[in-house]
Amino acid sequence: MKVGGVAYRAISLDGDGWGVRVIDQTVLPHRFDVVRLETVEDTARAIRTMLVRGAPLIGATAVYGVALAMRSDPSDASLDSAVELLAGTRPTAVNLRWALDHVRESLQELPAAGRADAAYRAARSVCDEDVERNRSIGRHGLAMLHELAGDAGRALERPLNVLTHCNAGWLATVDWGTATSAIYQGHDAGLQVHVWVDETRPRLQGATLTAWELGQHGVPHTVIPDSAAAYIMRKREVDVVIVGTDRTTGCGDVANKIGTYPLALAAADNEVPFYVAVPSPSIDWGTEDAGLIPIEERDAGEVTSVRGVDVEQVPRAVRITPAKSRAMNYAFDVTPRRLVTGLITERGICGASGDELRRLFPDHR
Repeated sequence: MKVGGVAYRAISLDGDGWGVRVIDQTVLPHRFDVVRLETVEDTARAIRTMLVRGAPLIGATAVYGVALAMRSDPSDASLDSAVELLAGTRPTAVNLRWALDHVRESLQELPAAGRADAAYRAARSVCDEDVERNRSIGRHGLAMLHELAGDAGRALERPLNVLTHCNAGWLATVDWGTATSAIYQGHDAGLQVHVWVDETRPRLQGATLTAWELGQHGVPHTVIPDSAAAYIMRKREVDVVIVGTDRTTGCGDVANKIGTYPLALAAADNEVPFYVAVPSPSIDWGTEDAGLIPIEERDAGEVTSVRGVDVEQVPRAVRITPAKSRAMNYAFDVTPRRLVTGLITERGICGASGDELRRLFPDHR
């Protein structure tokens, strides 16, 4: 995708071939900064502080973190330490563990002298595969959007209205995004599409990240408070909801950014299709009980204050609650599969059930 007309991936190698460049998502949309990571500690800090975030991008960043560790010290102890450090940064997104298991398995049998190069190759492969996976998700999602636009012979006299939550765009992946991939591909192909962007409290990833990247690409969009989504559905101004996922169980339940569950409830009550864009590394095949998914609880300060810039463009954090009030900050919730119209994967769209997932992914039976 492009920023100011220049093509970017959310993560890439720097010009020297070993340092890692990432976009600092904590300063968007007011500033566009690219940060260089040089150590595994840098990488862990970037994930933990959400300088990088989004399940697919977290996984890709973690593999590059292992590569940086191997460049410094390719020993078994260093490999185990790097994996342990990175695995503890974010508990809910399953891509992180998938990526770390993938790279550790590929490195363990290699002699120390070859581990750094192999780790960098693995990181590049993870990134390239993520791009193609998201492109495929978008292709299948776009077919669904075209079907909705012509549903029951109804030629829309307005753009197709898509509602999304949090940021499941290219900033959350290496490129294209998951929930946004079909939107970008449709926009590029001439489909008239408009996006309702949930602001997504408390960190406001919709208002700050999704709105920014849609604007960079020229996609018409409108930011709304999370609490307005149900009313807009009630007014029949939403044709489809598409969200991402941080972890989808083997039976189709979806853990995603907090606020996704009530959005699904509102969609069901108003008969609005509710789709989840699911790259296969986000599927937790070993978990069928959604109650076992670890739900991250983050710093209450993300709820009690907001960050932005003042009229002079000076960054500021402002408290919005009484000083002595307590706050709770669960980062994710779980949407039960009964509320999900379909899962959009790189292999096609399926129902939200274990049987349907295994039909598309028989290799995971």
